[in-house]
Amino acid sequence: QVQLVESGGGLVQAGGSLRLSCAASGRTFSSYAMGWFRQAPGKERVFVAAINWSGLTRNYADSVKGRFTIFRDNAKNTVYLQMNSLKPEDTAVYCCAASRDGVIAESKTSVYDFWGRGTQVTVSS
Repeated sequence: QVQLVESGGGLVQAGGSLRLSCAASGRTFSSYAMGWFRQAPGKERVFVAAINWSGLTRNYADSVKGRFTIFRDNAKNTVYLQMNSLKPEDTAVYCCAASRDGVIAESKTSVYDFWGRGTQVTVSS
């Protein structure tokens, strides 16, 4: 089992930045691919970004390319999401997820085995 705990959410003005963190338990973090997803009120959960076990492969949703960066520190069992140039439409609960298939940086929710509870990000206009 892997437990994931997100932090770093909050209220920020449009154009601002936030860095989300996802801390994982267990000794196998470095073998997992990790992803970030978000869910706005009344909408489905959607893919934001993913990173493979080594950090060399990253994948982003078109809506966040050039603004968000996913990276990981395997020594700290943590994956991060740096969010710049935030927009009101980025407002959502952001969740991290872990996949035992560590090779790829997948956008599909079905490949992820473990999920955190999420952290709220609110961007005001």
